[in-house]
Amino acid sequence: MTVDGQRIVVLNSGSSSLKFAAYRPGRDGERLLSGEVEGIGGKARLQMGGTAKDVTAADPVAAMHVIADLPDGPMAGDVVAFGHRIVHGGPDLDRPVLVDEPALARIDAVSPLAPLHNPPALAVLRGLRDRFPGIPHVACFDTAFHRGHPPVADRFAIPEALYQEGVRRYGFHGLSYQYIAGVLPPEIAGGRVAVAHLGSGASMCGLVNRRSVDSSMGFTALDGLPMGTRSGSLDAGVILWLQQHKGWPVDRVEAFLYHDCGLKGMSGLSNDIRVLLASETPSARMAVDYFVYHVARTAGALASSMGGIDGLVFTAGIGEHSDIIRARVLDRLGWMGFRVDAAANAKAPGRITGADSRLPAYVIPTDEERVIGNATCALVGV
Repeated sequence: MTVDGQRIVVLNSGSSSLKFAAYRPGRDGERLLSGEVEGIGGKARLQMGGTAKDVTAADPVAAMHVIADLPDGPMAGDVVAFGHRIVHGGPDLDRPVLVDEPALARIDAVSPLAPLHNPPALAVLRGLRDRFPGIPHVACFDTAFHRGHPPVADRFAIPEALYQEGVRRYGFHGLSYQYIAGVLPPEIAGGRVAVAHLGSGASMCGLVNRRSVDSSMGFTALDGLPMGTRSGSLDAGVILWLQQHKGWPVDRVEAFLYHDCGLKGMSGLSNDIRVLLASETPSARMAVDYFVYHVARTAGALASSMGGIDGLVFTAGIGEHSDIIRARVLDRLGWMGFRVDAAANAKAPGRITGADSRLPAYVIPTDEERVIGNATCALVGV
């Protein structure tokens, strides 16, 4: 196979999806193709190149084999390296690493902190090592971008011994924030920017001169904003009450917090913001109101962390595609000086605030796979 046929393959594993992309080697190399297997464990569907079809994928490894078997898929060429998104790297894995057995053991050790994401990502990585022996793998961590937070943003008010054991605020969606930091518009690139990564998983990050100084997420990906099925910030006393007064064991509490709360739990209807916006039920309206309230509230908190604010960026599924949510958040932040431009907001991406807005707000599509691909090329030297 010639160099022209070589490719880097990136895998982004979720609890019920497996995204993939293939790039030509080299920083910001051409994207050759991308796609996703969604609905893993149920009615799985493969999407690639604008087409979709039903597939059988009982688990993430099965989905990986579906992708690997595609005659025109990402692994059909001369794969020189695989890159993987790993959600939690713990206190020590603060940059991309070439995967070897010690690295796998370290990722395994922190997997209980990201039970929806680390285990399927590791399963896919190990499955690819078995199927394509000898090809290097690079692990990229969502927590790494936030490891430079100041101590007051990095800690909980707990004894030092627990901090030293790794109980601290990590922050997540770091690969997304790293991408956004690299493509900020010139008028805000060197300033204080609140970035709202709003999707089924949702968080916000404060960037000062393109560096993360604070994040809404903490020890696990449960913290901060309400999400599709995750609770967001919750008084720890609620957990004690569920265990002491309702007799819930730990595994039931875990399943509840990860799968039965958030927009789904509040609305009793769906975790999909589009369904909730279309519904006239009081519970659906409350879920949307709660989501908007906490996004705006967190923007205010990040402004305090950053010592002011020079702009706001929306990204990820809801952030990129819901003009209604964006407009409602900016309306709540009118006291900061944001004034949404309805026409610009409707045709986003780009700047969505008008000439009368004291502060600018943008919609910028994120690209986690691009960040992983660049890091993989750098580590394997291609």
